[in-house]
Amino acid sequence: MTSQWPSPLSGYESAEPLPTTINPDGKSLYNPPAPDGTLSLSYTEFPPPIDSSNNGFDFHIYYMQSVPEEINYARELHERIRREFPELRIYKFWDKPVGPHPVAMFEVNTFTPHQTGAFFSWLTVWRGPCSVLIHPNTNNPYKDHTELRSWMGRPWPLYTEPLKKVSPRGSAGAHATHAEAFAAATNGSSVQH
Repeated sequence: MTSQWPSPLSGYESAEPLPTTINPDGKSLYNPPAPDGTLSLSYTEFPPPIDSSNNGFDFHIYYMQSVPEEINYARELHERIRREFPELRIYKFWDKPVGPHPVAMFEVNTFTPHQTGAFFSWLTVWRGPCSVLIHPNTNNPYKDHTELRSWMGRPWPLYTEPLKKVSPRGSAGAHATHAEAFAAATNGSSVQH
């Protein structure tokens, strides 16, 4: 049977079988270090097909624009992120749905695996009532927002159909951000409720 996904073991076909040894905690498996002693490159570089030429990951932080407590918390969270993570790209605070996003949100971009991991763990603790859509940027905005997305909190349905029309980054007709691309694909419209 042929799979639509490439094997995650590609490149390890000739590797020695892993041991079944249990660590002293009685639950976890012993994993021998890499033969050359190096760590995975994924600690310092995004794996393909993530295109980090603009940024590696987008974090869309959603809040319900009709709930005053959520608006207030999201504004405070936005300010805190700007103060705590000034090296990240932090977009304006939207007070209505934009692009494929069904509720108000703001966006934060990370540029390295280290930033992505640090911001993810911080946001896990501090997101409060907000939901967070997290997706990589792979030159396929539709796939990024559907198959490759992850959520913190409640997932929201996205209006992704126009993302199928978006040109890949670096190609003729491409846009710098998904929001610009979405606006172009929908003649400037956004999701409104």
